[in-house]
Amino acid sequence: MRTVFITGATAGIGRATAVQFDRAGYRVGAYGRNPDALASLREELGPEALVDTLDVRDADAWATRLAELAGRSDGKLDVLVNNAGILSSGKFAEIPLVDQKAIIDINVGGTMTGCHVSHPYLKATKGAQVINVCSASAIYGQAELATYSASKFAIRGLTEALDLEWAGDGIRVSAVWPLFVATDMVANVDTASTRSLGVSLTADDVAKEIVGLAERRSWLPLPLPHGVHYPVGRQAKALFSLMGVTPGWINREINRRATGGH
Repeated sequence: MRTVFITGATAGIGRATAVQFDRAGYRVGAYGRNPDALASLREELGPEALVDTLDVRDADAWATRLAELAGRSDGKLDVLVNNAGILSSGKFAEIPLVDQKAIIDINVGGTMTGCHVSHPYLKATKGAQVINVCSASAIYGQAELATYSASKFAIRGLTEALDLEWAGDGIRVSAVWPLFVATDMVANVDTASTRSLGVSLTADDVAKEIVGLAERRSWLPLPLPHGVHYPVGRQAKALFSLMGVTPGWINREINRRATGGH
């Protein structure tokens, strides 16, 4: 039985991903910070699933949870899904600095920590993969989502670097790039870009892409600009394609118009 470790699984993309992997026959390790939501998820998953709390910033907690899950699979881990993330929207100068630092600590620090601590398990597993949840906000810095956007740029860079570094270990590292997804995290976001572009994706849409990547058996190189990146949804695919062929000033103009800039 293949094994998957999923962070941020209490709601939204993480929860949908856990359910879809469970239905696909994986042993699911699903982790988050809300005990009540985790209890509800535990009832929805099969008997092989492990569901528990995890602060993704805590390397020791990662080590404990990984040992518990991999201990059921001869020390192996087939797929790591780094999904945990938070968001604060609004004008950069008006968002408290402590809130913005938390975005970096969780979105970037959590992903880095997970990759670092899980590496021995992934290396021991033939065909292992890391799938990071990035965002179309990493195409060009997003006004009113500045720090969130910066965190996804960091995940973009980490994904590209580790895919090169870990190729010799037989580990594939990729990222999914949705635009705005109809989850609780986005429910109260009211920015010029959400108003102009709308929220057209569901958590299930993104989860389907993640499970599809995990199930791929052929990794033939994709045409640029994709590489290790996989945009989700029509809008993200269009924006991502433009990124690879248009000059930077055009990308800036597209984003300026989408965010109501002058």
